[in-house]
Amino acid sequence: MVDHANVSITVQADPAAIMAIIADFASYPDWAGPVKSIEVLNEHPDGRAKQVRFHVEIMGLSDSYTNEYTWDGDRRVDWTMIEGKSQKSQLGSYELAKAGAATELTYDLKVEIAIPVPGLIRRRLQGKVVDTALKDLKRRAEA
Repeated sequence: MVDHANVSITVQADPAAIMAIIADFASYPDWAGPVKSIEVLNEHPDGRAKQVRFHVEIMGLSDSYTNEYTWDGDRRVDWTMIEGKSQKSQLGSYELAKAGAATELTYDLKVEIAIPVPGLIRRRLQGKVVDTALKDLKRRAEA
């Protein structure tokens, strides 16, 4: 079963500054709580990451997976999981829209877990992932 979340938050920063944080995968372990290690496997010609391997820990569970990224300037980034340990699939995006002096940041995530996990626990995990990702990114961008 695929779980889906779509959440928006207002960030007091310019879209380009937020996208620069999103694109700086090497610094994720410094600010993105669940991310324990990260490796950029290859890049697009413009230097932005194309494939990235993650090792994450959340709510006592660990996982490793590799995502492939496509970038639309400072407006949007999409990713698709191409290899995973505990997930069958993952599709996600960050979309940024200027909102006066701030930016409306929307995080969309669809995940299918490969191991049997009760629905309530799956939804709690995904909610925690989305909530943490947005709050950590907002905190980093507004610092």
